[in-house]
Amino acid sequence: MPSAPDEAQAGVTTRTADHSSCSGGKEFRFILSQDISLPLSFRVNRFVPDRTLLIERSAPVLFVECTLYIDGVQFGLSTNTRLKSLGSPYCWNELVTLSAKYRDLTPFSHLAFTVWDMSSGEDNIYIVGGTTISLFNSKNQLKTGRLRLRVWPNKMADGSLSTSTPGKVPKTKREEIERLERVANKYIRGQIPHIGWLDNLIANAADKLEKESERTENLHSSLIVELCSFEHRVVFQEYGAKLHTSVPSSLVDISKNKLVIACDPEIGRINPSEHKHSVLAWSLARGVNDREMKPSSVDRKLIQNILKYPPTRTLNVDEKQLLWKFRFYLTSEKKALVKFLLSVEWSDIQEAKQAVALIPRWESIDVADALGLLSPVFQNEEVRAYAVGVLERASDEELQCYLLQLVQGLRFERSDRSRLAHFLLCQITNLLAFFAVHKEENGFQVWQSLIEQAELTAQLRSIMKELSNVKHDAQTKGRILEQLFSGIFSELKNFSEPIPSPLAPTVLLDGIVPEESLVFKSANYPLCIAFSTVNGGTSKMIFKKGDNLRKDQLVIQIISLMDRLLKSDNLDLHLTPYQVLATGLEEGLVEFIPSISVAKIIQKTGSIKSYLQKCNPDEDGPFGITAQCLETFIKSCAGYSVITYILGIGDRHLDNLLLQDDGRLFHVDFSYMLGEQPHRFAPPSPPMKLCKEMVEVMGVNTMQDSSPTVARHTTYYESPATSY
Repeated sequence: MPSAPDEAQAGVTTRTADHSSCSGGKEFRFILSQDISLPLSFRVNRFVPDRTLLIERSAPVLFVECTLYIDGVQFGLSTNTRLKSLGSPYCWNELVTLSAKYRDLTPFSHLAFTVWDMSSGEDNIYIVGGTTISLFNSKNQLKTGRLRLRVWPNKMADGSLSTSTPGKVPKTKREEIERLERVANKYIRGQIPHIGWLDNLIANAADKLEKESERTENLHSSLIVELCSFEHRVVFQEYGAKLHTSVPSSLVDISKNKLVIACDPEIGRINPSEHKHSVLAWSLARGVNDREMKPSSVDRKLIQNILKYPPTRTLNVDEKQLLWKFRFYLTSEKKALVKFLLSVEWSDIQEAKQAVALIPRWESIDVADALGLLSPVFQNEEVRAYAVGVLERASDEELQCYLLQLVQGLRFERSDRSRLAHFLLCQITNLLAFFAVHKEENGFQVWQSLIEQAELTAQLRSIMKELSNVKHDAQTKGRILEQLFSGIFSELKNFSEPIPSPLAPTVLLDGIVPEESLVFKSANYPLCIAFSTVNGGTSKMIFKKGDNLRKDQLVIQIISLMDRLLKSDNLDLHLTPYQVLATGLEEGLVEFIPSISVAKIIQKTGSIKSYLQKCNPDEDGPFGITAQCLETFIKSCAGYSVITYILGIGDRHLDNLLLQDDGRLFHVDFSYMLGEQPHRFAPPSPPMKLCKEMVEVMGVNTMQDSSPTVARHTTYYESPATSY
């Protein structure tokens, strides 16, 4: 579900109500709606139609119209989702953001959803149904989490106070899946305790129940939406109203208690005198213009600590004053430029001019730091132009590591004629000019090879479709795959002309080797296709359908970048950034790395240690393993443990951990990232993806045990985290 940004980042104050007199000392933390300046956002998940709609409308093309009503009056313009024409359930999973802010809402604010069908054309739009949901409950608390709303057929959503299209289903008419979703929201909010082993069982049962409910005929249509969640409950309070949380007199007995709980209504508010003092002190500090001023030993330590802050940390007033005071001294420290620019008050014209004039005198920064200057935090044109100037001095190989981020940086430019846009266009035209020089030589051959690669991908897609129609296990599908290569796809055994590999264009493929091709045992049964190459070798790649490989492509790009940065610091963690190419929304090619999953290793040999002893035996080495193999394993284990922690990779299990014969460990399948989990009820993922089977290779049972091997290699777990 959509989640709100951190309260500190959004400028939200968390308040506390002390219920110690009536609830056993429990504190209730909450946020006032008047303090939230974020726009109202929610996610339209999917529409589950009833049997009547499926009979009346054979191939509907649906979209959802979302409208906000405040006190029965429409607020702002309506927003529509994209069109959806696939079969039931109709899934958008689209994030919708309205112009209204949370602080604008009242207790009588409603969201109205109308489902439309455009299968008959734009001039004949059919109303499928409508539903309405109140944003606040009876306790004036903002509703959060996933909601299953009843859709009233052939009615537009009614946003009036006495709505005729209520989305809330009465208790007596709720189905089991609706009751389950209400309990799930309480679980997500922390109102139900988390029990690891029990949560996994409930998650599987809940997913099974949800799939069964979608297959059965529904009594009424439902629209599933997900409202934004905050860290604490959001309580309504009109902007400008005073917060009174005084203790009722009935709870205070003066005769027995000498201490009385009282609430100070000014807690959390800005002190006017302190604010005025900080503004005056700020202006006085800004007036210092001593170019020869040097920091004391205490100030140097403070500055070094500031330079180690992560990019997302906000500097306080004292830290900004310190950086500005010694700005001339810091010009020789390239890592200090970004922090210095964060300390500048850009609304002050004179101060902004001084900062811009100081940039050319600064030590040239790295490309990674220049990317930070292209973020939305820096809107000054001179600052962004300086960042592009740094990029212009970088090599094409280095720029390729940041290409995705550079393209996203265009979103934060003020105009299409920005320096960044000009830089990227120049890079493109340089490649086109180079291609034009050689177009007479092999331009047609290059074009023809691209067409052949696209045709090869289409044929692999057809093979996958043929196999998907067969409801058997992976072994049976593998035999059918051999029959397909001997039958209707026999021409793939020998290509008429060598085709460049889509994953490695320098490798020329001349046909498929059916004997070495197979079907993996997995949910979507991906294909492992073996190709013979012109130099007599074999190249294998995996064709997957049903997974969004664009996520994998992004994660692998970040892993490649991390590997490059770590190697520049003389730290090789033996990472394996394999090649991934998404050829569609839910399909693509993945490079095959000869390896075996940790789950199979444990099943066959009992432990990772036994497997490494078998592949790399050394009687004199640690634990009977060669020192190089053990070093490689621990380094790669450390690297991926930290990287998966930083990226929030989910769905980690022993089948997603692969091990090569030389000891290289690597992760695969990055469908769930940035905290995502495969199940809605899945327990929180551990912060570090490090299982006991990995630690046992070091000769201990837990990371808390003392071991020379663990102590010698602990630095590998610390170094990557320090670098980022």
